[in-house]
Amino acid sequence: MSVILLLADGAWIGILIASVVAALVGGFFLSRWFFKRELAKNPPINEAMIRALYQSVGRKPSEADIQRTMNAVKRQQK
Repeated sequence: MSVILLLADGAWIGILIASVVAALVGGFFLSRWFFKRELAKNPPINEAMIRALYQSVGRKPSEADIQRTMNAVKRQQK
């Protein structure tokens, strides 16, 4: 007889549940890694966007304002 027939029904159910849980956990961490990598490559905001934001509210941004805002955005991403 083969090994397949020697396992009880409960063992098959346990193996199936363990496989599904392992796939879900692996998928979660893999998608999290991809998402972080894409955010690092393509940040959602850059200095030109911050400059345009300041100008749209009628302020002339200094370089310090832009750097401060960029640092705040980077801290939020971590």
